[in-house]
Amino acid sequence: MDGPVRSRPASLSDFQFGAVATETIEDALLHLVQQNEQAMQEAAGRMGSFRETRIVEFVFLLSEQWCLEKSVSYQAVEILERFMIKQAENMYRQATIQLREKKEPQNWKALKEQLFNKFILRLVSCVQLASKLSFHYKIISNITVLNFLQSLGYVHTKEELLESELDVLKSLNFQINLSTPLAYVEMLLEVLGYNGCLVPATRLHATCLTLLDLVYLLREPIYESLLRASIENPIPSQLQGEKFVSVKEDFMLLAVGIIAASAFIQNHECWSQVVGHLQSITGIALESIAEFSYAILTHSVGANTPRRQQPVLPHLEARALRAAASSNT
Repeated sequence: MDGPVRSRPASLSDFQFGAVATETIEDALLHLVQQNEQAMQEAAGRMGSFRETRIVEFVFLLSEQWCLEKSVSYQAVEILERFMIKQAENMYRQATIQLREKKEPQNWKALKEQLFNKFILRLVSCVQLASKLSFHYKIISNITVLNFLQSLGYVHTKEELLESELDVLKSLNFQINLSTPLAYVEMLLEVLGYNGCLVPATRLHATCLTLLDLVYLLREPIYESLLRASIENPIPSQLQGEKFVSVKEDFMLLAVGIIAASAFIQNHECWSQVVGHLQSITGIALESIAEFSYAILTHSVGANTPRRQQPVLPHLEARALRAAASSNT
């Protein structure tokens, strides 16, 4: 596909709820829970370092320019995140081997410059790969990508573009169909619809998309405020920050926070009922859902947010952080 592509609005207004059998939903939800637990266990101290605001904004704007679905932009961010972490891990591994074997160290300045020079190409490749995962909507052609890169002053050939995609695929062992927070949000909205939620899933869905964009763009301040509230300390220690990383990678927690915040915006009188349903579905504590939704709303609509509960760190991370705090005293 090298010709121009047809435009398609980047809207999910045609998303349908209630069209899937309950048995299928149960299986899919269980699969997401298992994926989420594995991702939290594998979370390392550097996870999230490439979800920086300027990078996320670039991906979102590019996806909008190319009329891609919202799911593609989130997928592209996650693919780029995993790929860049792999690149950093490989560089660290090479340096460790060279030190151990007392070999002549590589020119790290040159390597860094090489990564920097190829970053935009890699980013665009991640967006293109993400578009191919949603091929039932639209795939971005090579010509579209090359023209875009040329408009930014980057001249590449089709061969270089294909090599860039292959580098990303090989680095991630061809595992690029990554879960995104949107998948968790939509799955929970589906379950809420079956459970008799007073706020229609279609109304919540549109607001959830807006708030999910916001969380991606304001990731650090939102999670920093959540961390400070959880440990009841305005200055977290390094150890507390490291132990909090698994919370940042908890897409199920993010999804319930997004939906709870959306429910408050749509109909604050139904907020308690929605939060109760979310707690029943996921097992996440009511206080944790309230705390996260409060953090999201504080950074979006400001005042008149849900009344804060006693600060509790989501899931079982509170114990670890309390222990870390006590060990530092």
